[in-house]
Amino acid sequence: MMKITLMDHEAIMSTLLVSSKGQIVLPAALRRRFGMGAGARIEALEESDGLKLRVVRSVATADMTGMAGMVKAPARGASRRLEDFDPASLLTRSRRGKP
Repeated sequence: MMKITLMDHEAIMSTLLVSSKGQIVLPAALRRRFGMGAGARIEALEESDGLKLRVVRSVATADMTGMAGMVKAPARGASRRLEDFDPASLLTRSRRGKP
């Protein structure tokens, strides 16, 4: 491993070996630093001066049921019932002259 410092940014350069199957092994220190475990995805970007590897970060999913009731909105006006949003009951009320 070789450390390189460029304008207040320190980079670590590692030499990787390509196996006969075309596989590469990243050093454990790099895997830990980037939080990569088994099955981690890496993009390989071809650039004019070589190859750039970038870790693909997936968006973590959250269980929404655990978040119920976390945000309380202030009440405005009279409370509404489910029937207030039913299109058929809205038509019936408008025909009877009720708001």
